[in-house]
Amino acid sequence: MEQRKIAFIGGGNMARSLISGLINAGHPAHLIHVTDLDQDKLTELTEQFGIQTGMDNALAAQQADVLVLAVKPQYMAEMLTALTATLGDYQHKLVISIAAGISVARLKELLGGHGNIVRTMPNTPALIGLGLTGLFAAPNVSLADCDFAEQMLQAVGKTVWVGDEAGINSVIAASGSAPAYFFLFMQFIAEEAERMGFSAEQARLLVQQTALGSAQMVVDNPHLDLETLRAQVTSKGGTTAEAIRSFEEQGLGRLVSQAMQAAVQRAEEMEQLF
Repeated sequence: MEQRKIAFIGGGNMARSLISGLINAGHPAHLIHVTDLDQDKLTELTEQFGIQTGMDNALAAQQADVLVLAVKPQYMAEMLTALTATLGDYQHKLVISIAAGISVARLKELLGGHGNIVRTMPNTPALIGLGLTGLFAAPNVSLADCDFAEQMLQAVGKTVWVGDEAGINSVIAASGSAPAYFFLFMQFIAEEAERMGFSAEQARLLVQQTALGSAQMVVDNPHLDLETLRAQVTSKGGTTAEAIRSFEEQGLGRLVSQAMQAAVQRAEEMEQLF
């Protein structure tokens, strides 16, 4: 990974995870600068990582090769309007957005026409280094800048590029929102386990260990598709087959499809809000 100077505007949880991943991957701490309005948060980041921190967005951006936009979407317009008014020209800086719901076109507008932008969508497991991030590059972003953005996000997990920006909303539906789908399903299993007589602690252990082991089996068997993996643990006429039959009769597949399309629709609506 190139040793570029990176400025994070916003020092929240996702920024912290990216910084941790970058430091662990060998990126020099002195090349990372974070700004935030919370001085306590900045002090913690300095103490933990030995990076430069401050409250002056313009100074950090001016000195950086790469600008990472890590503020909440509802504050992005105000922040970038002020930053652009101060800087005027972003020169050839690479701008990476990790904010949900803000299109490349909107970012370009807020950046005063600067179009060297990579929009990303990391999911929450990135907070523990096991994330999946979707990436979309605006037209004319160089291969070197795309490579840098990809390597930076790989500091917190795996990455997938999408060919058009609408694909980011599909990433949201299939990955960004998906941890909550799994948590909900795990919740339902645990609640039923408790009704069967297990304690809350036992029910959670049953669910979390099964989920962990199942996910690891998927990782360890990349040559097997998910349908095959499911079939391999489903004996004909057995208990698992009966449970699967019940799921299918109730239209589980249709419900999942509808839920994911609802997530896409909401993502499209959110792009009009900011």
